[in-house]
Amino acid sequence: MANTPQAKKRIRRNARRAEVNGNRIGRIRTFVKKVESALASGDKATASSALAAVQPELQRGVAKGVLHKNTASRKFSRLTKAVAALS
Repeated sequence: MANTPQAKKRIRRNARRAEVNGNRIGRIRTFVKKVESALASGDKATASSALAAVQPELQRGVAKGVLHKNTASRKFSRLTKAVAALS
């Protein structure tokens, strides 16, 4: 258990940050799932618009430090490739 006031404060802070970051990751996952569901249904127009919405979300995740930049690039690249393959 933490003994110093600073250690106690870090525990409180880490709990708050974990909640915020978890919400950010969940939001990104939701946007990615929208693209994947549009791909599964074969709707290129919906998939394209969902892909356009997912890109800034991935970049925001990178900027906020919840995603590595290569992870975001890989996800966006694979989604883009899948949307392009629909036509």
